[in-house]
Amino acid sequence: MSQEVQEVQGDDVAAIEQLRDQMAQVRSELSKVIIGQDEVVDKLLICLLARGHGLLVGVPGLAKTLLISSLSKLMSLDFSRIQFTPDLMPSDITGTDILQQTEEGHREFEFMKGPIFANIVLADEINRTPPKTQAALLQAMQEYMVNAGNHTFHLEKPFFVLATQNPIEQEGTYPLPEAQLDRFMFLIDVKYPTYDEEVRIAKETTGSGHVELNPILNGEQILKAQDVVRRMPVADHVFDHVVKLVRAARPGQPDSPSWVQEMVMWGPGPRALQYLVLGAKARAVLRGSMLVQTEDVNAVAEPVLTHRILTNFHAQSEGVTSADVIARLQEELLEA
Repeated sequence: MSQEVQEVQGDDVAAIEQLRDQMAQVRSELSKVIIGQDEVVDKLLICLLARGHGLLVGVPGLAKTLLISSLSKLMSLDFSRIQFTPDLMPSDITGTDILQQTEEGHREFEFMKGPIFANIVLADEINRTPPKTQAALLQAMQEYMVNAGNHTFHLEKPFFVLATQNPIEQEGTYPLPEAQLDRFMFLIDVKYPTYDEEVRIAKETTGSGHVELNPILNGEQILKAQDVVRRMPVADHVFDHVVKLVRAARPGQPDSPSWVQEMVMWGPGPRALQYLVLGAKARAVLRGSMLVQTEDVNAVAEPVLTHRILTNFHAQSEGVTSADVIARLQEELLEA
């Protein structure tokens, strides 16, 4: 293992240091328009570097849309926003055939691409549209392609979907099934700002000034950065930690504690393993490390596993959440 680590370090150490500096610049530029939310920003950057998609959950007015659109400007990426509504159709996302007249006077159908054909796609309030329309987006997220009629189109990379959900409005919504939630690498909880941050928001965002953002990266550089993340070395004991954590969260497994059997209805699948490793790799790169540690896995465990662990009625009656389950499992693994 040590020889492999040394070889990877020799090839990518400069790239990792450059990427860390670039991400620091991205954070600095974002701070011009986004006050607070540092943890959310870091999770978005991890998703981007790991080629994952994110689901942001938070009440209205927390600058989720501004954050995502600003991120696209800093990275010179095409950005589109889809406002999900109950009457939204799959063709409103993917595109449709339009009858056009050619220069020769003939009429023929031409495919008009929908808003899914962008580098960063904001799916606003994804749970407000029916499952059929949700599926059109989720297929593109998984396969990086769009099937429309007789057409198949490959989406240009980098391709990054960020969906939002409003946790306080449930009437007239279509919650994402667990199988579809699993397509998202991270569930990102967007919380209220602190008192001091809200004072800054009141002072700095109510004037007449306009902030210009300076692009830091382009699409080609992001693809190279994603390749660097994939090449990050991981020691065997880190892989073991990931597998033990995921297996312990599954009821009915010999690896899981008795209290998990009592509290958890459904646990994470193999995709959670992949996202834990990739998230840990991206986090290690962001902090400038040349090797992934178990602390990187623990840092991304909650956003990766929260929406992949379904607690039962007994847990809910005791006030035990998925995040509580994850925290307790991490403590027990640390003590083992």
